[in-house]
Amino acid sequence: MGNTLYLECSSGISGDMAVAALLDLGADEKVLREALESLPAGGFSIEISRVKKSGLDACDFLVLLDEEHDNHDHDMEYLHGAGLHHHTHGHADEYHEHGHGHEEECHHHETGHHHSHEEECHAHGHSRHHHETGYHHSHEEVHDSREHGDHAHPHVHRGLKDVLAILSHGALSPRARKTAERIFTILADAEAKAHGVPLDEVHFHEVGAVDSIVDIVAVAVCLDDLDITEVIVPRICEGQGVVRCQHGVIPVPVPAVVNIAQAYGLSLHLTETEGELVTPTGAAIVAAVKTADSLPESFTIQKTGMGAGKRTYERPSLLRAMLIDGNAGRESEAGLRKGGENRDKIYRLETNIDDCTGETLGYVMKKLFKAGARDVNYIPVYMKKNRPGYQLNVICDQESVSRMENIIFRETTTIGIRRAEMERTVLERFAMKVKTRLGEAEVKVCILPDGERRYYPEYASARRLADKNKISYQEALETIKKEAAGQ
Repeated sequence: MGNTLYLECSSGISGDMAVAALLDLGADEKVLREALESLPAGGFSIEISRVKKSGLDACDFLVLLDEEHDNHDHDMEYLHGAGLHHHTHGHADEYHEHGHGHEEECHHHETGHHHSHEEECHAHGHSRHHHETGYHHSHEEVHDSREHGDHAHPHVHRGLKDVLAILSHGALSPRARKTAERIFTILADAEAKAHGVPLDEVHFHEVGAVDSIVDIVAVAVCLDDLDITEVIVPRICEGQGVVRCQHGVIPVPVPAVVNIAQAYGLSLHLTETEGELVTPTGAAIVAAVKTADSLPESFTIQKTGMGAGKRTYERPSLLRAMLIDGNAGRESEAGLRKGGENRDKIYRLETNIDDCTGETLGYVMKKLFKAGARDVNYIPVYMKKNRPGYQLNVICDQESVSRMENIIFRETTTIGIRRAEMERTVLERFAMKVKTRLGEAEVKVCILPDGERRYYPEYASARRLADKNKISYQEALETIKKEAAGQ
């Protein structure tokens, strides 16, 4: 079933913070470097190191751009209204207005320089220009290298199709490529809405696209390498106030983040921090991979990763990621009691479908089970106009509801799902391995309220032993049950 990831976004989230946290969880650095090197987009290298944030050890992920692609991040004062910052670039002196991770509004069209909220100059002398969105309307982006004197290269622009083409030529797994494409598409939709332009008129600036591509691909590759199939994000903490950009002062959360949160139902929590904690790339990552909004009532932590951000606010810029197990010990013999029953709550999801093929329904059932459904079944029904159809029923726990509904909406033609919380009574049970004359078998043991035990051999074990001993399945089943009861 894969692994469950919990993202604790108490200090917001950005692309580099997410990559760093996943690397700290154990994502293979070699796999990541090979994937990034396969992309037909040069001009960058990456640096992975350890840093201290509020005395805590964390992983830092840095994209270094070459001289041709590099831009320089500056202090935070201007972002929050302290004033303009004056720079000379070998040609006419210009005032640079420092953008804040949303360069559809913060791109300085006179010089081609724009800056991210989360990236500050590192002590080792490299500065990183993190173009978290890099989207802006194509008619505004007409540049000629001759206008810039010492800038010898033209400013090429990439549309969403161009970026997706780069992803298609990289050596990425199908799952990683699909994740990266979804993140970029969500980002592009948000920027198009912010500008009020069609999706195909939104373009990436070449400089900004480089490390946006690196961050997004890196997140997708790391998620795939860790085999993450479920991502829980209860809420995302954001700052407040305003940030200044080339077009004026805009509020936090910035428009792209607001659009993503609205479209994908992200739960935002505004803090007292003056500044922008959530970048558009960070919001798009959450929107693309989140499968649930709530944690299990209890869970075990398998591993923890800490990813560092680049900016310094009153709260440490850290993203904590955990690999968790919400099912640990539920069916272990250690949890066995004297006998009886437990009462808990379960959710039932149902929907009627009359225009899906049998192949589609079979695929959906398999996918629901793989995602953690307790049970899935179809009931033949007659719908309006006497059309034959099926009622899909899914049984799942509370933390899986959102994930199940996402699968049903994405994979079927339904437009509505009924949901009901139900109480249930379940027997105490645990799994055990028993040695029989036929060989070792896996058996589920259930305990009735009066203490009586019942033994249910797992199908796969019974089938394997039947084939191995050249006997019928029923004979193998009865032999395993009898010998298990005697142990």
